[in-house]
Amino acid sequence: MLRSPFLWKLFAGYVLVILIVAAVLGFSVARQIERVTLEETGAELRHGATLLLDIAKPVLEGNADLSLQERVVVLGAGIDTRLTVVRADGTVIADSEEDPSRMRNHADRPEIREARAGGLGSSTRFSATLGVSMMYVALPVHSGGRLRGFVRTSLPLTALEERLGNLRLIIVGGAGIAVVVALALGFFVSRQVTGPLVSITKIAEAIAAGDYDHKLSVHSRDEIGKLSAAFNSMAEQLRERMNTITNDRNKLIAILSSMLEGVVAVDSDERVLHMNDVAARILGTTPLSSVGQRIWEVTRMRQVNEALESALRGNGGTTGDFQLVRLPADRELEICAAPLKDQEGEMVGAVVVLHDVTELHRLSRVRQEFVSNASHELKTPVAAIRGMVETIIDDPGMPSDQQVSYLSKVRSQTERLSRLIDDLLILSQVESIEGVFEREALDLRDIVRESAQPLLAEAKAKGQSVEIQLPPGEVVACCDEAAMRQVLENLVDNAIKYTPRGGTIRIRVQSEGHSAVIEVQDTGVGIEPREQEHIFERFYCVDKARSRELGGTGLGLSIVKHIVQAHGGQVSVESVPGRGSTFRVRIPLSDQGRLRGGAHT
Repeated sequence: MLRSPFLWKLFAGYVLVILIVAAVLGFSVARQIERVTLEETGAELRHGATLLLDIAKPVLEGNADLSLQERVVVLGAGIDTRLTVVRADGTVIADSEEDPSRMRNHADRPEIREARAGGLGSSTRFSATLGVSMMYVALPVHSGGRLRGFVRTSLPLTALEERLGNLRLIIVGGAGIAVVVALALGFFVSRQVTGPLVSITKIAEAIAAGDYDHKLSVHSRDEIGKLSAAFNSMAEQLRERMNTITNDRNKLIAILSSMLEGVVAVDSDERVLHMNDVAARILGTTPLSSVGQRIWEVTRMRQVNEALESALRGNGGTTGDFQLVRLPADRELEICAAPLKDQEGEMVGAVVVLHDVTELHRLSRVRQEFVSNASHELKTPVAAIRGMVETIIDDPGMPSDQQVSYLSKVRSQTERLSRLIDDLLILSQVESIEGVFEREALDLRDIVRESAQPLLAEAKAKGQSVEIQLPPGEVVACCDEAAMRQVLENLVDNAIKYTPRGGTIRIRVQSEGHSAVIEVQDTGVGIEPREQEHIFERFYCVDKARSRELGGTGLGLSIVKHIVQAHGGQVSVESVPGRGSTFRVRIPLSDQGRLRGGAHT
């Protein structure tokens, strides 16, 4: 009972009213008394100043009176007021409580300045000389049309402050008594009102927590009793409905959570009723923060919003494919929206299903592009072989030297066809076994020496020079030996093909930080900047005619990229058209290579 907020609200109301009334009355009375007291004190000071004026005027007119100080002291003691006589220039010539010779010039005192300007000056301030708050009244002394000086009277406000302090204590004491009385009366009345409400609140909290076994025991016949009976009936009905809803909800959540598609349900006001994790991930939000928000506040995807709006207008389900351009990559979604209706057929909302088909479409495009490119590359040598064979068959009398020429071309095309098939098989194997190469710690210098050796003769035949630059220490990386040989052979073979006679090919191995770096540099034709980002794609050739002439398949660099990435590395190219290219392979050093490689960077 004592913890009831409602009880203390009623209780606080009584206290607040009493405190406000007491504060207002006390403040008003204190201000009135203070005003009257100050007025009385000011009147006394003015009267004293008038008396002092008669005494000080002859002296200020220039008549010598050596007894002025004594007379001021006697008069001040008689009327219990501090008296001061000041010349026009601010010099103090007499004071009832201090030695005038030790007092500072008073020309800048507020009451003196006010008296000089208006004939009567007054101020209330703290006196540094006496150490108390004082009220001052000053009158100007005129004679012969000239200002001769000032007389000033002052009284300490200590008595007034003590009187006001006592008044405040009386007011506070009265307010305290009123508060105590209010507490007693308010507590009694509040308990009578809040007792049944506290019981209802406790039962309601138990029901809200899922406990429907509690019943109210209030049996009065007033409104509280009727409320208790209705509350018990409501709790029983709520128990049955919540059991049904909980079972249905658990089934629905289990179904939606297991779906691969995203599902979003909204009400007729387009507020989100439900969103599964898949939909939240697609829309870039969270289910918890989305529920209760309008769908266009949750996501700015126009197609989703339009699909739900169309369903809410009763236009039936809508299905569509669209692409959403959002970083880090484009996504393609298949969506389907349909209206939600209750048992009476009334529109209550809409639901949209989102299926992320980005990967499916990408794989479909990759497959189509691969089949198209492979078919095109295979078709060219097959067509050439077929044409030359048919020519030989159709011309039995063809000279033997011409037949040899044709057969030589057939052999060249079959070799190209064989290389293409081999590269396709290698690429297929690389893509299917990424991450499961048989890796071991190998010195890349040995791989470079052994892989480049068979290609030196081909380079020499074209009049090219090959430079192999190896560090004195080991460059050890954990890699598959056959795969890294394939990388070196493809890069060096590519450099030989596109470097003219007399050119230079440099092969370098070094360690940089935690990486092993292999560079193949040539002085060939180079690659245009717009082409550089595509050269690692399957079947991509900068100059297809030249590539076919040199026997290229367009798969070598793609194989290099897949092997390097499978080893956790990167491959890049730097090229200047007409000046050559540098292909750079970077793969992680093994622990052994990291310990030794720092000295060879």
